[in-house]
Amino acid sequence: MGSADSFPSHDLFGVPVNVATMSQVVACAEACIRDRESLHLGMVNAAKLVNMRSDQLLRESVLASDLILADGMSVVWASRLLGKRLPERVPGVDLMFELLQRGSEKGFRFYCLGAKEEVVCEVVKRIGEQYPGAVVAGYRNGYFKEADEPGIIEAINASNADVLFVAMSPPKKEQFLARWAEKMNVPVCHGVGGSFDVFAGKVKRAPAIWQKLGMEWAYRVVQEPRRMWRRYLVTNTKFMWMLLKAMLGVDRGGESRRPGARPA
Repeated sequence: MGSADSFPSHDLFGVPVNVATMSQVVACAEACIRDRESLHLGMVNAAKLVNMRSDQLLRESVLASDLILADGMSVVWASRLLGKRLPERVPGVDLMFELLQRGSEKGFRFYCLGAKEEVVCEVVKRIGEQYPGAVVAGYRNGYFKEADEPGIIEAINASNADVLFVAMSPPKKEQFLARWAEKMNVPVCHGVGGSFDVFAGKVKRAPAIWQKLGMEWAYRVVQEPRRMWRRYLVTNTKFMWMLLKAMLGVDRGGESRRPGARPA
């Protein structure tokens, strides 16, 4: 698939989540780089779908994406329970690594924005070590004020990057990308959240079996119980309630975007 418009979508909780596999998304990204077309990637998991109900700016920012992908396994399971089957999960961190691998093979240029200075510097170092064919066109930490953003966009555009990774937490990364999408000349923009911390070795990712079971959130709670338990208790409970209402046909979820989107 060479265009974001060619992907069908399912309306899940009022959000048009695209029906796509990892390999299809990577192929689409490569085609957009080749043709210098814009591809703004959005990711949703259970927590974000919950928060989009109360945070209108977050909702609008996510809906401004060209592709909205199921980052969380819970979203995939919900799609199947609702008869709107998604083929697989497309984790944002794995998509980042896949794009870097393809970039190493094709010589793509990457701009890394976000995280702490020592983290983004370590990411740049590891890209050079693990993906030697990829070019780091520029990088900057994620600690800046809104007044600094025009200069940052100017630097990103001057780098002639093919892919922009934005490693900031939601809703900041979604709002940043939505605010500047029309001003950037980078073909592929991917909000990777905390993926730089994982890549740099600052945060340990859940083992594969935990990922397969959709229990990465529980692994985060085990790692940081005081900070994470309340957040996931609240969002997971709300998500289960949203799913139950959707299964009973009483959850409308609000209007999704892309009136011309092709249903699956």
